[in-house]
Amino acid sequence: MNKPTPHHAFDVSQPIRIGSSDLQQLFDHIAQGEAEREHDRVLPYDIIALIRRSRIGALRIPKADGGGGSTVRELLTAVIRLAEADANVAHILRNHYSVVERLLASPPSAQNRKWRDDVAAGAIIGLATTELGSSQVGDIAPATTVTPDGDGYRLNGTKYYSTGTLYADYVLVRVADGNEALATTIIPVKREGIELVDDWDGSGQRLTGSGTTHFRNVRVEAAELIFDQPNIGYGAAYQNTFAQLYLTAINAGIAAAILRDASDLVRRRARSFYYAPTLRPREDPILQQTVGQIASNAFAAEATVLAAAEALDVSSNAPNREDTKPALDSALASSKAKIVVDELAIRSGSLLFDAGGASATKKSDNLDRHWRNARTLSSHNPVTYKAQAIGAYEVNGTPLPAKGFF
Repeated sequence: MNKPTPHHAFDVSQPIRIGSSDLQQLFDHIAQGEAEREHDRVLPYDIIALIRRSRIGALRIPKADGGGGSTVRELLTAVIRLAEADANVAHILRNHYSVVERLLASPPSAQNRKWRDDVAAGAIIGLATTELGSSQVGDIAPATTVTPDGDGYRLNGTKYYSTGTLYADYVLVRVADGNEALATTIIPVKREGIELVDDWDGSGQRLTGSGTTHFRNVRVEAAELIFDQPNIGYGAAYQNTFAQLYLTAINAGIAAAILRDASDLVRRRARSFYYAPTLRPREDPILQQTVGQIASNAFAAEATVLAAAEALDVSSNAPNREDTKPALDSALASSKAKIVVDELAIRSGSLLFDAGGASATKKSDNLDRHWRNARTLSSHNPVTYKAQAIGAYEVNGTPLPAKGFF
């Protein structure tokens, strides 16, 4: 299995600075043992503890509030590097960063300030929104409910695909009250009545903790329950664009990891076919061409994600929340990026074996994880629906679906 060269120790007692060498040193450390963790299904609690101490979960929190003050483009640049180091760890943090985006877009309040302060101090937030009882993925009407209990509420229900919550300090839960009004709460995962079940058994992204979460008579304080508002948070059009582009950034990181491993394979490869044009594989122009294609795929994937991230920065900073045009533009850019980047990552995962030969398929090397992980990520909100929606917009001016993962 590929093991990155160790770098000197870094100080996690200080916040990680955007673009600093500290950040890359952290990612290099995370990359050590990544293939073994995935192969042996070792849940990365220690890595998440390190991330918590480094406080990189606060990269988007303003500097004045103790965060990194990064743009979306800067954040996703870091996410690509993190996914290159460990795609599972990057995915574990997807919902955390998505919740932070909602906190940044929400009206100021004492409760909002507390959640943001906790993130700035290192807290990680998971997510519990999906319910299998919904016939349409992305349907926001939950069966999970809150009922009045004195000056607060009691929460009951079951959620699935709770990515990252297994490792988190808080979990965001989508609920409905007795009048079917939709709301969100963020509560500590260790609160009495919450059960986290590690039952995700996908072929890829095996360590993300994307399992089941049960809520049984869980206490929710009144200040912890935020009801939907027009154009804010879950009430806003295209409010899941960031979450979708984040997944695409992970696939761009996987493409970069494939380049790393393909280059290493060819450099180390001792045998080739008798009809190969050169005796030494590293001098074989056919293998060089394969690695060159993988390198080009990785470059194009990252550039595409960052171009879409710039559109999302424009949308995030739009002064008029009533104007949905910037949000639509960023959703279009994100959807187009997904179609291209998913294909590049999956294709590179297959080309890796052209560079390494049959011996590269050994289970002990676990190189198939790149293809499995990229394919699993691509299966979230398939490209076929994205391509159709983009085509309808280009031909007929039909807006993209405002809800769901656009």
